[in-house]
Amino acid sequence: MSLQTAFETQTLNNPLDILEEIVSANEWLFDRANDDELIVELSGRWCHYRMFFVWQKEIGALQFSCQFDMKVPEPKRNDVHDLLAMLNDRMWLGHFNLDIQQGMPLFRYTVLTRGGRMPGIESLEDLVEIALTECERFYPAFQLVIWGGKRPGEAMASSMIDVAGCA
Repeated sequence: MSLQTAFETQTLNNPLDILEEIVSANEWLFDRANDDELIVELSGRWCHYRMFFVWQKEIGALQFSCQFDMKVPEPKRNDVHDLLAMLNDRMWLGHFNLDIQQGMPLFRYTVLTRGGRMPGIESLEDLVEIALTECERFYPAFQLVIWGGKRPGEAMASSMIDVAGCA
């Protein structure tokens, strides 16, 4: 039975149940300490990512973040904030942020479930795919600013180049 069929046959009131199935199907490491939180760890092309899903039933919102395994040194934070502004200007869904306490960049998005309409499997799969795609796409820009000595504009321009083929 496919994930789609399994969830079409039952009414769910917690999108984390669907996400747990998606994560399991992808064989990603995860922890679900309670009904309202799911933490997922996976390896990307550039680094490890930690995804956090938090379900707020009271307001009908699913908050999602995908955190880079990268610390931003204090002296580079202003440049990273400038880079974040440039990146977010190009985003259609979600946004990049800098977790001030941990000094780590992350992608964030919140899904509202007005009237109890839960996001479907495809929507949740798309959410994860978009986040990973954007994180992988812009990881080099963060590296160029933090460790490569590049200005945010230069780093952004470099990350926008679409590579054709492989070397």
